[in-house]
Amino acid sequence: MLVLWVVLAVFIAWSWLTYPGIGHVLYDMGMALEARLYRLHKITVPISEMTVSTWQGGPYEASGSILMLHGYSADKNLWLRFARHFVSDYRVVIPDLAGHGETGFKAGGGYDIPTQARRVIELLDACGLDKVHVIGNSMGGHLAAWLAATSPERILTLALIDPAGVTAPEPSDMERHLAAGHNPFLVRSRDDFAPFYAMTMASPPWVPSVVLAALAERYEQRRDELEEIFVDFRASPPMEPRLPDIRAPSLLLWGRKDRLIDVSSVPVWSKGIADLRVEIWEGVGHMPMVERPGRTAALYRDFLKGLGQ
Repeated sequence: MLVLWVVLAVFIAWSWLTYPGIGHVLYDMGMALEARLYRLHKITVPISEMTVSTWQGGPYEASGSILMLHGYSADKNLWLRFARHFVSDYRVVIPDLAGHGETGFKAGGGYDIPTQARRVIELLDACGLDKVHVIGNSMGGHLAAWLAATSPERILTLALIDPAGVTAPEPSDMERHLAAGHNPFLVRSRDDFAPFYAMTMASPPWVPSVVLAALAERYEQRRDELEEIFVDFRASPPMEPRLPDIRAPSLLLWGRKDRLIDVSSVPVWSKGIADLRVEIWEGVGHMPMVERPGRTAALYRDFLKGLGQ
């Protein structure tokens, strides 16, 4: 969608060049336009504790539904360019998880994986979805795997993209930072954001510099919230004891250049999940669905079609 960003950038430069919040406007407008182009609609769904903001699309009468779960500090927008490939054939639901995006944060709200899983089940119930295909990245992968292990009656298939949840035999760059007492996610300035952003992808899509500045500002503003979420998330039960409970057909995709969660995690997942297809891609980092959305979608579609789904 490079053309979309260029058109928006030209428009903004022409009309609002001196507006200080231009990066935020450009980002929000770009995401809204992409969602509209991909036939995804913003729908807020009330559950017991909160109202969950979602992108939803596809036919309600579709034979299959796909739930897409983002990672820590991210939001539902990361799935847009991947989701566009599925809205013709599947019902697609992409939530902002609690504490993230437009769903919002509540101090002391509880952001560990079992608590988030309970909320996701409530979301499925509210959306009238009995069974879903679930795909998750990073923290969302941990959450997806937990759902498959603990609520197997709700999960048709499981797809994991560079998931958290197990201890990697080899430490990642992120783990080395954490061991030294530094969490790159907790951004204090634009200077902090640049090296963090570089860790998330090996070849990120082009984004205007004013938008990156706005994203850095959002991370700065959310620093305390993200710290609480991180503490809760890191205290979540590990997946290793639960892996044999995953019976759904599963797909695991990993980017070889992932600097947040080391690719050495793959054998741990492979040993634990009985029915697992594994793909490792060269030259790709932590978020293949953002770095290579079309290729990732093709792999996922092939996985589903191979199962007759």
